[in-house]
Amino acid sequence: MAKRMALVLLLMVLTLSAVSADEEAFIGVNIGTELSDMPHPTQVVALLKAQQLRNVRLYDADRGMLLALANTGIRVAITVPNDQLLGIGQSNSTAANWVAQNVVAHYPATNITTICVGSEVLTAMPNAAPVLITALKYIQSALVASNLARQIKVSTPLSSTMILDSFPPSKAFFNQTWNPVLVPMLKFLQSTGSYFMLNVYPYFDYIQSNGVIPLDYALFKPLPANKEAVDSNTLLHYTNVFDAMVDAAYFAMADLNVTNVPVLVTESGWPSKGDSNEPDANAENANTYNSNLIRHVLKKTGTPKHPSIAVSTYIYELYNEDMKEGPLSEKNWGLFDSDGKPIYILRLTDSGSVLTNDTTNQTYCSAKPGVDSKMLQAALDWACGPGKVDCAPLLQGQACYEPDNVAAHATYAFDTYYHQMGRAPGSCDFNGVATITTTNPSHGSCIFPGSDRNGSLLNGTIPAMDTKSASSPAMFEYMNAFSIANALVGALWIAVVS
Repeated sequence: MAKRMALVLLLMVLTLSAVSADEEAFIGVNIGTELSDMPHPTQVVALLKAQQLRNVRLYDADRGMLLALANTGIRVAITVPNDQLLGIGQSNSTAANWVAQNVVAHYPATNITTICVGSEVLTAMPNAAPVLITALKYIQSALVASNLARQIKVSTPLSSTMILDSFPPSKAFFNQTWNPVLVPMLKFLQSTGSYFMLNVYPYFDYIQSNGVIPLDYALFKPLPANKEAVDSNTLLHYTNVFDAMVDAAYFAMADLNVTNVPVLVTESGWPSKGDSNEPDANAENANTYNSNLIRHVLKKTGTPKHPSIAVSTYIYELYNEDMKEGPLSEKNWGLFDSDGKPIYILRLTDSGSVLTNDTTNQTYCSAKPGVDSKMLQAALDWACGPGKVDCAPLLQGQACYEPDNVAAHATYAFDTYYHQMGRAPGSCDFNGVATITTTNPSHGSCIFPGSDRNGSLLNGTIPAMDTKSASSPAMFEYMNAFSIANALVGALWIAVVS
């Protein structure tokens, strides 16, 4: 009997390793949409390409985003929103229609790899708990009917607050109130080879611990050996909250006799700004956490319990969401603001090419969308006159003439001036009509001065352009530069927004 049990445990471990070995560890990003100035889907995709982000998670299945992501190779996780969950969980045909409209209609051009059924349903929408398992199964059945079940995984992201007594991890268990849902859910994940999706927020664990959790431990900062947390039951050493929470999930699943479902972290991050009662929600800590998290995941070191099993993670989130309800910190989890400017410059030396906003060498100066066309024209004329920018490439028939509008031409002139001035503070302002961006505005044969001339340019048209602006003439008349004079001594651009 003992030998049989040992064999079963060995097979479970091998199964978990096999499931995880199929994929490399990746860093993805969540894309929320509660912005007052939400970028167009093509602009979002341009930013993803520029940052070499190959994995994204959407909180819906927006058609515009799915079309913009087509033929990019970017791996996409889409979501059945919570407000659609009850309908899908109560009707197989509704689930089939949802898959037909949001998956089959876009696959394989759009590389949909994952369907998240709801988001933190058990804690955010407990009245839908009775239909969650049915919804998972109906979505899976629709994928099977469409011959897509092997290509696309189905799961549901849960809050880490579902796990009780999370330290030491070996003592962790799920809130038993939800066992009638969790047990069949875990069996479903086992049978389909899917992931246990978990949202992990060391920031909240830290602020709710009333000083018990050290800030450095939450931020992945190096700790001396005597400061590491030790699980007295397993003698495993923990150097950060993230690993401890992931292992707590593994132990909680084991408490329900499930040991072969890998953890996928669907949300993790740190806010860059907060109200006065949240002093540790600041850009420095957000930078530290996310930079360390990215390095930690991409090193593929796993966790103390499963050092060989990668914990792929989606960072929360791509953009700051200024329309989010709640405290100031809720609006400030993003890596970028709506025009693609980094909130802070990530410290990612030796971490590969993902999220290249770690260097100001890859910033550009772009015309702000929606600004007054006369001010934009005046700034353009100044740049091509007193600003001494060579605007010959903007003449008709030259490489940067198209698109022939003032916003596109101004972006070329602004970016050229910005780089001529060595990206000096204030050199990308132009009386408020220009902005720093990490999105390379080069397009086709029009190569901007700050671009990598070795082929890392984006395909397509200039992002963030207002194509409705008045057309610029082929030859520029130098105009009075009075409205631009302040641009030369304009506001200091600070790489880290606080």
